[in-house]
Amino acid sequence: MRRVVFNQKGGVGKSSVACNLAAVSAAQGYRTLLLDLDAQGNCTHYLTGLTGAAVPLGIADFFRQVLAGGLAAKKARPPVIATAFDNLELITGTPDLAELQPKLEAKFKIGKLRKLLETLSDDYERIYVDTPPALNFYTLSALIAADRCLIPFDCDTFARQALYGLLAEIEELREDHNEHLEVEGIVVNQFQPRAALPQQMLDELIAEGLPVLPVYLSSSVKMRESHHACRPLIHLDPGHKLTRQFVELHDYLEARA
Repeated sequence: MRRVVFNQKGGVGKSSVACNLAAVSAAQGYRTLLLDLDAQGNCTHYLTGLTGAAVPLGIADFFRQVLAGGLAAKKARPPVIATAFDNLELITGTPDLAELQPKLEAKFKIGKLRKLLETLSDDYERIYVDTPPALNFYTLSALIAADRCLIPFDCDTFARQALYGLLAEIEELREDHNEHLEVEGIVVNQFQPRAALPQQMLDELIAEGLPVLPVYLSSSVKMRESHHACRPLIHLDPGHKLTRQFVELHDYLEARA
């Protein structure tokens, strides 16, 4: 199962959702891989605590091999590193990705990631892909390679307007490049249950037939603490309300998989 976490709007918690769902998956015994496709490397830092030159080679190295062509491209495979958490491994994201993007676009390498993830699926039961907040080469590659797409959503009016366009873009890509891609659901993140407007907005989206998932992730200082500690919530505070919500969301998705 290959899941991509994507939204064109920044600040909706893509990396937090990807890391925490992957961590729950691994904690439940699934052999799990997280691929960080964002040049900002937020997932990489979250799971390793590393930044800058200390970050090991990752997916950028794979794309360099792809660009080199020849035998190296055919055998290209990125370095995979172990995390401090059982069953959870990582392919890092680094700033090099921004530099490589126009070169990959110019050489039409949009299908290479799908072939890679198909190969890696022999080694991992669950693969989660974090993406940049833009519909660019890396995001398109991930959507072409994925089975499912999760869309984090923060109940913002601007995010709602962008959501319609995003769903249309994904549907067009599905028709043209990946007929097996399914929008698994809209992940409500940073939800404030005491505020009337977010609940009204979600009720309207559900009435419109949009796939809003029934588990809402609360807004919590604990998430910021987990980023600072570089530990997913399942390992930082297993009994916390937000941790339980991530587990419930993961189990809901798995039950439908």
